[in-house]
Amino acid sequence: MRTSPALRRKLISVAATSAALLTAASTASAVAAQETVSQGSAVPAAQTEAAPGTPAERLIVGYKSGTAEARSNPAAEADAAAKGEKTGEDVDFQRRLGTGAALVDLGDDLTKADVADVVAQYRADPQVAYVVPDRLNKPKADPNDTEYTKQWDLFESTAGMNVPGGWATSTGTGVTVAVIDTGYVAHTDLAANIVGGYDFIADTAVSVDGDGRDGNPADPGDYYAANECGSGVPASDSSWHGTHVAGTIAAVTNNNKGVAGIAYGAKISPVRVLGKCGGYDSDIIDAITWASGGTVSGVPANSNVAKVINMSLGGDGACTSATQSAITAAVNRGTTVVVAAGNESDNVANHSPGNCNNVISVAATNRTGAKASYSNYGSLVDISAPGGQTSTGTANGILSTLNSGTKTPSSESYAYYQGTSMATPHIAGLVALVKSANSALTPAQIETAIKNNARALPGACSGGCGAGLADAARTVQAVSGSGGSTGGTTFTNTTAVPIPDNGSAIESSIAVSGRSGNAPTALKVGVDITHTYRGDLVIDLVAPDGTAYRLKAASSSDSADNVSTTYSVNASGETANGTWKLRVQDTAAQDTGKLNSWQLTF
Repeated sequence: MRTSPALRRKLISVAATSAALLTAASTASAVAAQETVSQGSAVPAAQTEAAPGTPAERLIVGYKSGTAEARSNPAAEADAAAKGEKTGEDVDFQRRLGTGAALVDLGDDLTKADVADVVAQYRADPQVAYVVPDRLNKPKADPNDTEYTKQWDLFESTAGMNVPGGWATSTGTGVTVAVIDTGYVAHTDLAANIVGGYDFIADTAVSVDGDGRDGNPADPGDYYAANECGSGVPASDSSWHGTHVAGTIAAVTNNNKGVAGIAYGAKISPVRVLGKCGGYDSDIIDAITWASGGTVSGVPANSNVAKVINMSLGGDGACTSATQSAITAAVNRGTTVVVAAGNESDNVANHSPGNCNNVISVAATNRTGAKASYSNYGSLVDISAPGGQTSTGTANGILSTLNSGTKTPSSESYAYYQGTSMATPHIAGLVALVKSANSALTPAQIETAIKNNARALPGACSGGCGAGLADAARTVQAVSGSGGSTGGTTFTNTTAVPIPDNGSAIESSIAVSGRSGNAPTALKVGVDITHTYRGDLVIDLVAPDGTAYRLKAASSSDSADNVSTTYSVNASGETANGTWKLRVQDTAAQDTGKLNSWQLTF
């Protein structure tokens, strides 16, 4: 007879100020392997742990529908005993969960290697859909920052970026983010996370501070009078733009004050390039070079080299060879460059640096998850993030650190702004979280991870909004080995298929082969459909076993053209190899279209 788990288990106590339990979903893929205990070496560490560094004491096993083990407790108990015999462990069926999965106990004092052997046995069993550790959850309190409840962009389920779910894994510690912008005006909700930067503005008419380049990136204000920045250009108060951007990335958090930063464990290096009426390419190019660890004549070496650069700035026209050269060199030094797509409601191809290569170009979404009305768009956009839209209400903007001075600095404050300038630091903050979680990742790998773990935009986007709405928790979990997707193989069907008007559904097939086990929890389904009223369309992904996953429902209020987006599907219960289908049906009359292509990324 077994010892009672209550007597033999270690008591793990956790302090809590909130009863809300947060846990990231993680589903293991079943993989084919020989049934030997050496299989454990192929099992990721995250699949053997109840908490970081703590071996799992129980496993949750999901059997495929129709198997005896899925229906019968005695069958599941016999299977557990068989797995235990093969691994030399005391494996015991405990009970059936409400989902139908089996809870399996692993006995006393197992190492992670012991757990891995048992996990490998289950993963090698073709009757098993998934096996995951019974993870230890801890009560999680929301940050105690007084304005946190107004930061919908971080946590709201519809259009927030799912940031709190990533904080258990990473807060950005060890990463410096260079904010190439207007500089920094002192703010107590940021000060502890500010490290040395530089003022790169050479022209004193632009710098306002009375001198040229120097080691002081303080923002003196960028106000200007009517017509001072061009005929017909109205007057403008100081924006304190760089400070607002910096707060979104790394405002001090859990300090009973103000707002929370996305990567609040990271540091901000303010690099000043924008002053009165803007800033010149020459200064920005030197700032990119210096921030990423390059050498700039006459400027001291950077002691706070940034692995992330945020540029919430831009101008019209093509990306020049001069700017592109600086960006490429920064990326080659290992720095990820994140830039705003722009606010002209135009194709980003017409605006630099959003149209440069080797950058993460960011479009802005509003509080409903649709493309913000002002945001640029296009095939060069890589990802979307909350940028807010104050025209629908001030509180629908992005709240961050600011200053109350209309011309020169006054008292610190907070304010709602909108723009791709506000969306960009969301992604820069996410990059910091990712880099902190896995320092070995290159800029290209970081970009891929962010795209592959994005979720479909909740709202509409005409013209292209990249891979979707960035999801911080899913991305951080992916790069830390606890879920999501860091990349993978893409299968594509480029054969165009007409979609009958108000007719029968059409199907397009993709044969997937060479994959092991089940599909991922975040299978990416890229869809390119031309249609003159996409609200007529119903779109389903059909798995090899015939299970249909609804990607898009018909909607009489969605009058936009075309469907050009990427959906994310939890297909972890499906075998990866086999014939997948995209099913599209036009459910109303008068509008026509065709499926141009679609793809699956595992």
